[in-house]
Amino acid sequence: MFARAPSSLKYPVFQIDADAVMGAGVHTKEFQVKTTSENQVVDITKDVQRAVSAGGISNGLATVFVVGSTAAITTIEYEPGLISDFPATLERVAPKTGVEYEHQRRWHDGNGHSHVKASLVGPSLSVPLVDGELVLGEWQQIVLVEFDVRPRTRRVVVQMIGE
Repeated sequence: MFARAPSSLKYPVFQIDADAVMGAGVHTKEFQVKTTSENQVVDITKDVQRAVSAGGISNGLATVFVVGSTAAITTIEYEPGLISDFPATLERVAPKTGVEYEHQRRWHDGNGHSHVKASLVGPSLSVPLVDGELVLGEWQQIVLVEFDVRPRTRRVVVQMIGE
């Protein structure tokens, strides 16, 4: 797909084989996750795998993205200790109380800390796909972490690129 192009530049330049790229496809699927509380960690690995299976991409990359600014996507070993430790660690970084958030001063919605935590973790994750399966470690699950102060229905978009 890529060929090194002749160049006098310090860094190599690659030419893209357009015919190879044209064989790649992009498919997008989505699902919803209903959360009930702040700091809830939800294992969405099976939902993401279902989306990948329905997307028809065998080899490539899946990007998992949560729509919204007070939730995040990451990987974790989904077990009770870490499900407790992860939000507790973020609480020390961006505490709910004891800090005055400018967001709170402006909007008075009680979730300035939620926005900070979600920004630190991030809204998306990219996972390689091989033979139609997510490439994850044995103890690695994809999770959605809810940081908002109220129950939410989250939209999760899975976009796959590959062949």
